[in-house]
Amino acid sequence: MSNIDQTTQMLSIILICAIVILIVLAIVYVILNRKEKISKVKKQNDSIDRINDKNKEKTSNDGKKSVFEFMEFDGIEDNMIIQKNGKKYIMVIECQGVNYDLMSGVEKTGVEEGFVQFLNTLRHPIQIYIQTRTINLENSINTYKKKISDIEANLFKMRQQYQEMVDSDMFSKEEVNKIFFELTKQNNLYEYGRDIVYNTEKMSLNKNILSKKYYIVISYYASEMGKVEYDKNEVVSIAFSELYNRAQSIIRGISPCGVSGKILNSTELAELLYVAYNRDESETFDLKKAMTAQYDSLYSTAPDVLEKRMKELDKEIEQRATDSVKEKVERYKSRYREKVEQKESSIEQLADEMAKLILEENRQYLGDDVVDDIMKEEELKNEKQKTKRKSKARNTEN
Repeated sequence: MSNIDQTTQMLSIILICAIVILIVLAIVYVILNRKEKISKVKKQNDSIDRINDKNKEKTSNDGKKSVFEFMEFDGIEDNMIIQKNGKKYIMVIECQGVNYDLMSGVEKTGVEEGFVQFLNTLRHPIQIYIQTRTINLENSINTYKKKISDIEANLFKMRQQYQEMVDSDMFSKEEVNKIFFELTKQNNLYEYGRDIVYNTEKMSLNKNILSKKYYIVISYYASEMGKVEYDKNEVVSIAFSELYNRAQSIIRGISPCGVSGKILNSTELAELLYVAYNRDESETFDLKKAMTAQYDSLYSTAPDVLEKRMKELDKEIEQRATDSVKEKVERYKSRYREKVEQKESSIEQLADEMAKLILEENRQYLGDDVVDDIMKEEELKNEKQKTKRKSKARNTEN
């Protein structure tokens, strides 16, 4: 019986162990299934996010590409327009034409022969570009106004000088007439300048004032250098030298036709492209205003407050210094005027005193009796003058 009990106990223990193992395996299986499901969901979400990101990148890249393709140039460097990622370089010559219709028959044939000769000397392709621009008279008006303000300030000074000369009796009639002639000429110049500004401002109201500019466009390709590999700087320098030589030969070729030309610099090329891409806006907002407004920058910062304060303090110090100098000069002038007035009021007394000194110095030559008699006469005169002054003062008081 004891053996049977032991076997049953062993079997029960083995069964219990097997059941526990099965339970543990079931739990592990359930956990693994949940992890797989979670990983699948994550993968699906990641794939969806990637697709969305790709779509966003495509839309943004498409927008950038369309803008760059529309601009049709990469940048401006060394008086050249760079295109196609540095594969094409362009230089532009601005030409000043001649009035062909006002020429005589001989002059016209000379121009035609010169143009034919120019075409025959060409060894590379060129393009002729004509750009129509509205004339902006704002800069001319501002320059005229500055000159008129200078003339007005000069005119004000001349008027003061003329008035001082008229009031004082120290100048002759010829000098006064000469200043009056200059004053009249300056006044006429001022009125003439005001009329010019008025007429120019009226002309600026007319938006139909147009001007045509003529350009010759020269291109150079990096493939023309051959199979030798150069770095970027070498390619730019070679392209510049080649285009410059071509431009100089074209300028010499069009000179027999009476047409002058010059190579546009980088700023002028930017203005050319700005007008080409912003034809309507360039009439009211030109390239200089756009550059000073810093619309080409990603962001702009205001000047530092302390720097502005320092500038204002410098201006205030300068103004105070000039005011103090003016005040000191006026004080000096007033003191000098007082001295002059005192000297003028006491001129007779000073003359008498100087005469006495001269007599005393020459006493040995003139004699004591003569000097004493003259001194007595002068004393009598002075006493009589004093009595007259006292009587006049009494009469005025009465």
